[in-house]
Amino acid sequence: MDSVKFSQLIRQVNQGKHLPEAIYIHKDAFTALPAELVTFIHAVATALKIDTETWNLVKLFKRDFRLSLLSYPTFYIDSYPSLTQSVTVDLNKLTHRVTKYQDSDNPPILHRKELMVLPSSNYHSLFSQITEEGENAGLYENTRIIGFKQSWENLIRQHGYEVVDGRLFRSAMVKQTHGHQIDRHLTAITRHALSAPMKALAKQGYLQGYYSLFDYGCGRGDDMNELLAHGIDVMGWDPNFYPDGDKTNADIVNLGFVLNVIEDKHERLEALLGAWELANRLLVVSVMLGTNEFVSQFKPYKDGVITSRNTFQKYYQQSEIKAYIERSLDEVPIAIAPGIFFIFKDKLAEQDYLQNRYRRYHNWQQHTSPTPITSEDKAQLIIAQNKALFDAFWQQSLDMGRVPAQDEFNYSVQLKSLIGSNNKVHQLLLKIYGKDKFEEAKQSRKEDLLLYFAMGLFEKRRPYTQQPDSLKRDIKALFDDYRTVINLATELLFAIADTKLIDEQCEKAHQQLPASILNQGHSLIFHKGYIDSLPLLLRVYVGAAIQMYGELGDAIDLVKIHITSGKLTLTLYDDFEQSVPFLVERIKVKMAVQDIDFFDYVEVSRRPPLLNKHLLLGALHEQYEKQKSFDKRLSKILGTNDNTEVIMHRLALEERLLLAGKKIVGFRITSR
Repeated sequence: MDSVKFSQLIRQVNQGKHLPEAIYIHKDAFTALPAELVTFIHAVATALKIDTETWNLVKLFKRDFRLSLLSYPTFYIDSYPSLTQSVTVDLNKLTHRVTKYQDSDNPPILHRKELMVLPSSNYHSLFSQITEEGENAGLYENTRIIGFKQSWENLIRQHGYEVVDGRLFRSAMVKQTHGHQIDRHLTAITRHALSAPMKALAKQGYLQGYYSLFDYGCGRGDDMNELLAHGIDVMGWDPNFYPDGDKTNADIVNLGFVLNVIEDKHERLEALLGAWELANRLLVVSVMLGTNEFVSQFKPYKDGVITSRNTFQKYYQQSEIKAYIERSLDEVPIAIAPGIFFIFKDKLAEQDYLQNRYRRYHNWQQHTSPTPITSEDKAQLIIAQNKALFDAFWQQSLDMGRVPAQDEFNYSVQLKSLIGSNNKVHQLLLKIYGKDKFEEAKQSRKEDLLLYFAMGLFEKRRPYTQQPDSLKRDIKALFDDYRTVINLATELLFAIADTKLIDEQCEKAHQQLPASILNQGHSLIFHKGYIDSLPLLLRVYVGAAIQMYGELGDAIDLVKIHITSGKLTLTLYDDFEQSVPFLVERIKVKMAVQDIDFFDYVEVSRRPPLLNKHLLLGALHEQYEKQKSFDKRLSKILGTNDNTEVIMHRLALEERLLLAGKKIVGFRITSR
């Protein structure tokens, strides 16, 4: 993928947190991205050996050929999760930078998480409420200072809040109600900035000194002190800190985060009506919002909850608080922000406000400085960008069990122009895909070649004086020289006469094959499809017999290795797919005397049945379960063991079925 294609795909992305320079999106929302872009992101992660479990967000740059893989382990747990690792990749310059924050006291943190998940996510609503809460508290006024943990926590404290149970929290006093102790307060905090509703008033031009103001439930009076310092006529009352303050009329009355903390419904209504009575021009009401999912984690109390700090909270929804104000005051409140409402007594002032209201926009800026990476890392990024080409080379390497020569891979010229020689590419791919898979392929190819040369010796073919270039390369890469491979093949061929070795290898094969029947010390029976999965010595054993018989083709179903007699039996059945196939032909290859015996079962009534066929299918075979169930039912009728080879004449089978009043129809056993 190049930068042009990358930009085209980025422009198609509608989901995620869109900033002027980049898009942030969670891995769980990748279904909203173009499939080609998702594949590319994972390819880059693979190229840089970044485990998929170590990142969960991606940052896609809009104007550059860059992306960042970000790890926020507590994304779904913390309201403002911390970044533990960032890998920023410049795909144009082939550079990347890894930054770890696990031990940092001041890591970057995340905001507005609802934008990074799908709207259908179970967390979308809760994340939206958390963001609205921060906006209500005025925490997003200056986005340049909220990106790191310490500055964010300082900002929360300066605004007179604390994070309690993942939510911003502020309250008033301690009060005894109905036998339950409710703490209407947070830890005493000195606030160095205006609260969210006061900031809303300031933005609308109401704090320029033209209007008097009364703060109903003013707490420690931090807002009052700040306003007085600006020469604003302000007074306040609070049941805990300013109980002696006069409740006096003012142009503007602020009822800020008071209704949340009053557990008594009547007292709550009195506070709202009392504040409205004092307002000559405008009442500002603000409350904390919360979803049902969030509220459900706390202990219910009256129409709210008891938090982990023993405070009462009535978490509202936006529509709920709007309806409550409208119903209680018989006025239509104007939503200024989530949880903040203006209610005008002066209707001319209301019309003036509605004509001049405007919306605020926030921009995010991020600065990065890339660090050069090694030539090896550059190559890995190139591999990720040209995945199909390098996958084809890797597959051919596995097929050959060695590095393909330049003339053996059709696109070697392209590889060289991108990275270098085939050997260099192979070494890089080993690091990406792992050595184990290649070593396994290499061993398989060695065994295939040993089998090839052993069969040549068995047939007494003269060694070739001239060999194809590809075979010469195989020998050199896998055996060093021709003499070595011939010696190994000779030893292997002579070993098939060692009955002890054959016995050991049959035991091994029985453990490794998907399915087989082992008659201890006597024989191993398996389907012809498993020949290539046998241990090498048994492949030579079977191969030698087949050299005498000829190609198996479709004329054979089962193979039987005789452990002590140097014989091999090949069997063909009338229809191996049936529940009980019947033997049609048996061929016994006697290698010791170089002879073959053929046994035909032309007469249908003399054909022996193959019972317990499931033992030869393997658990992954599509008919295995059906065959196993059938064999188990049939063995009960016949009085045989369903876990071993059963030899029985057809006449005996039919007699036992007749005696039981049963007959076989496909894979069913029914009454006659």
